[in-house]
Amino acid sequence: MRGQSTAIKGADLTSGLGAIVLGAGLALVAPGSLRAYAVPLLVAGLVVHGAGMTLKYRLEGREQRLLWWERLLFWLCSVCLLALGLWIAAATAFR
Repeated sequence: MRGQSTAIKGADLTSGLGAIVLGAGLALVAPGSLRAYAVPLLVAGLVVHGAGMTLKYRLEGREQRLLWWERLLFWLCSVCLLALGLWIAAATAFR
């Protein structure tokens, strides 16, 4: 049981780190001089946050039955990450 709780904390940390990098990428979209770093940061944050969030969701689901709103938030965040990924791809393709 202790190993799984440690794994969940690690997944939560990974998800949080991805969210931070994602936020930094979003902040860099605005300033013109730093815009060159925005897309790589957005992609890295999206991947790391999505991986950590998914891992945490799966590990928590093994320990206990997830509440309806926990599942809803996971899927809502997943849809937002997908939309952001599509937006990044479209913005990059039409430059």
